[in-house]
Amino acid sequence: MNKTALIISREYLTRVKKKSFIILTLLVPLLFAALMAVPVLVATQTQEHANIMVVDDNEVFINNFKENDKLSFSYQSGNIEEIKKDALDGDYDAVLYLPKSTQKMVANLYYTEEPSMYLRSDLESQIDNIFFDKVLQDSFNINVNQYNTLKKLTQSEITMIQIDEKGEEKESMAELNKSIGMICGFFIYFFIFLFAGQVLRGVLEEKNNRIVEVLISSVKPIELLIGKIVGIALVGLTQFLMWIVLTVVILTGIQIATPNLIDKQAQIENAIEMSGDVQLSDLEETFDAESIFNEISNYFPISFTELILCFLFYFLTGYLIYSALFAAVGSASDNETDSNQLTMPLTMPLLLTIILIMPIADNPNGQLAFWMSIIPLTSPVAMLTRLPSGVPLWELLLSMVMMLLFFVFAVWFAAKVYRTGILMYGKKVTWKEIWRWLKY
Repeated sequence: MNKTALIISREYLTRVKKKSFIILTLLVPLLFAALMAVPVLVATQTQEHANIMVVDDNEVFINNFKENDKLSFSYQSGNIEEIKKDALDGDYDAVLYLPKSTQKMVANLYYTEEPSMYLRSDLESQIDNIFFDKVLQDSFNINVNQYNTLKKLTQSEITMIQIDEKGEEKESMAELNKSIGMICGFFIYFFIFLFAGQVLRGVLEEKNNRIVEVLISSVKPIELLIGKIVGIALVGLTQFLMWIVLTVVILTGIQIATPNLIDKQAQIENAIEMSGDVQLSDLEETFDAESIFNEISNYFPISFTELILCFLFYFLTGYLIYSALFAAVGSASDNETDSNQLTMPLTMPLLLTIILIMPIADNPNGQLAFWMSIIPLTSPVAMLTRLPSGVPLWELLLSMVMMLLFFVFAVWFAAKVYRTGILMYGKKVTWKEIWRWLKY
């Protein structure tokens, strides 16, 4: 046992002291924080004010464009060639020309410096709304205000209400659950192969450098195998927990440094403009960060604590299973090319789950999702994808028991192969020969 502890300590300290570990540990939280914060910064800070000159041959859009803090409009009639030259040489950022049309409206936007996508989408949306109202009035003699009122009165809305095993009802956000499930599935896929791959490379490196011959003279092969697997598992847990802590710290720092990162008042004004007769007090409550988290927790079928604990369980058991199998493959190989050929059948189930992650997320209680969350080689990704949508307790427990039982089998299999293959050189091993080793 002391020898196994020494191997675990060696594997752990050797990796956490590497520059690559430190750099990756610090870099990944920055990337996570950037993925969350940069789109907000780009969306809110880079949209500069644009002054648009509108030339309308239809006389439909004159004084009908709505201005906001990002857009202002001026109107002029006449020759477009002369107007656009004078306007672009002057104080205008772009010239919007709407030629005569009675059906589909095709407009031209002239500019010297390329505008943002926000400008184009805003102009297209306003043109569509103005032109639609005009056609509605002229061609069908329908009052626009009456049409808008009727449209609001006849809108339907389906509220998703889930009834749990106790008969309690709870509103559900299916799209949110699906998105979080897919994110968890992709993350656990990445983490399992990242750290299980380290076990494979470590075994190959020790075998090729003949270091393993010295180690085997002092410890049993099973002790060496368990020490390597557990040591790298602790590295993975350390890095994973540090990523969580550092990501939270960075995002908190961004929030403190830029409290006005998102212009709340502008969001409220835009929402009022889009929604019509929505009350300001309702929108202020909607944009309150605390109420958003409360609403998410109310709709979410599983608590974040349960989700994190399940993530850690499936990460550890998934890693332990794949690292044991990868260690066995590494011991039976002389080089990375041979090991890649042998690991292909092992990686296909988890890769297949990633390919099928959309159908699993779309129908989390279907037969495909159920069986893929029970089979140990596909369970980590499939079950994490299903969890946010709610999984019966017996299915979750069955999946966990299957993972633990298969882990015991994977360690037995790896120990059998490792014992024979770690000292075998110069021979290309096949799966048929590995099967014979199990009988020794």
